[in-house]
Amino acid sequence: MTASFVVFLVALPLCIGVAVASGTPPELGIISGVVGGLVVGMARGSTLQVSGPAAGLAALVAEAVLEFGLATLGVIVLMSGLLQIGLGLIKLGRMFQAISIAVVQGMLAGIGLPLMFSQIYPMADAKAVGKPIENMLGVPELIGGTLADPQKAVAAALGTATVVLSFLWKKVPGPARKVPAALVAVAGGMAVAALPGVEITTLRVGNLLASVQVPGPAQFAALANGAVLTTVLTFTVIASAESLFTAAAVDRMHNGERTRYNSELIAQGAGNTLCGLLGALPMTAVVARSSANVQAGAKTRLSRTLHGLWLLAFALLLPNVLALIPISVLAGVLVHSGWKLFAPGEFPKMWRQDRGEFAVMTLTTVVIVATALLEGVLVGLAAGIVLAALRMSQTSVRTEVDGDTAKLVMTGNVTFLRLPKLIDALEAVAAAGMPRIRLDLTGVTHWDHACRSQVDEFVAQRRASGEVRVELLRPNTANAPAPPVTPPSAPGPTAEWFYLDPTPPADGLPGGPPDGSLAGPAGAYEARTRVR
Repeated sequence: MTASFVVFLVALPLCIGVAVASGTPPELGIISGVVGGLVVGMARGSTLQVSGPAAGLAALVAEAVLEFGLATLGVIVLMSGLLQIGLGLIKLGRMFQAISIAVVQGMLAGIGLPLMFSQIYPMADAKAVGKPIENMLGVPELIGGTLADPQKAVAAALGTATVVLSFLWKKVPGPARKVPAALVAVAGGMAVAALPGVEITTLRVGNLLASVQVPGPAQFAALANGAVLTTVLTFTVIASAESLFTAAAVDRMHNGERTRYNSELIAQGAGNTLCGLLGALPMTAVVARSSANVQAGAKTRLSRTLHGLWLLAFALLLPNVLALIPISVLAGVLVHSGWKLFAPGEFPKMWRQDRGEFAVMTLTTVVIVATALLEGVLVGLAAGIVLAALRMSQTSVRTEVDGDTAKLVMTGNVTFLRLPKLIDALEAVAAAGMPRIRLDLTGVTHWDHACRSQVDEFVAQRRASGEVRVELLRPNTANAPAPPVTPPSAPGPTAEWFYLDPTPPADGLPGGPPDGSLAGPAGAYEARTRVR
């Protein structure tokens, strides 16, 4: 019971603030919070994580509302929820864990940075300019306009105080620290807004039930628009990934029952489906509320379910209280949330740990800020895959001349990414001008079709010239035919066996017997005494 009330106090300003930041009525944020508690809260996917409207989706929702209209938002959220249910039913919940942590952190940073700059404007009772870069460039003008208007200066002071309080509240000693900083900031902001002569913008909350807008045929017809379908896909991927990443983080906070990822994805889908039917905001699992739930001592699903009940009761019975909350205070709460998502300390930490992953993380953040969330995530995933492929293609190449033989020895993974290196090595042994070439690839753990074709083509060309004998020792020699139990030459115990290419050498070529007895239709073996 105690934990549910603590989560309610944290969730209330966040639900309203996220709705305002998304360019939608605040009632829709409360509805999503109620559904996240009463519907998702009772599901069996996770035990302690709490769901509701997320700051990470605010910019995406605002863009969708601006482009397609508020009425179409319900259809987008509804279809996203159905897709989430489908992904959970075919057991793809854990697929979202197979994403580079650098991409995840870059995605969160790319969400947090635009969120901060978009909320700096309502902190001063102003309207954001537009896209993230435009908001960043407009900050100097915003500061000038704020200083010139006393009422805007008061609003900015409240918002700034909220941000500072959010950072410093954790250092407050004693039981007072258990009270959420957002609640303290909202209470203080309400007190200042009630003072004589203060005329700052406060929240306007309407009837909760009247704000419900069930999508009709006209809204469903928007699904024929390719841009709407792209937004549905974006909502699905981002909401699912954020929820399941949060689940993994919350599981590390407690020792109780672990999250069932597929069940949790179905639960999130059911919640978003209902939110879509009600015309509300999309929801995800939220770190701030989930951590508050764990820290307050919650042990079962009851706490997160009851928090939705408290949200519903407060919005229905005390709507006039919400109308006293200054918009600048809610914006300050979201600026702090954006800073935590941005997490600037993670960038130098990643630089010290892995500079390749740092590049992926930075690239993801920059592309999201410069373009949009989906494009940034796709670019980040592509960069992560390229980085992994390059690291998996660690190839060692050594060429040398030993007597009348030019040798090439390769080890590691040989893929098309290393094809230029392979071609240079083959040309080097060919340019040595020796009558015999030995290609030792027995140390290669994997080679793809491109590299195998290149080697086969090289061997075929050199053998066709009739000027050089080529010995090819292929990878995966464990699959080769076993050597005879009693070799004809009866080598001693220090002999080493080399599997030769099954293609019979031409008669009379240098380095091989005139009858080609070292190779046959099924391949052959050659014994050589090791000199110690």
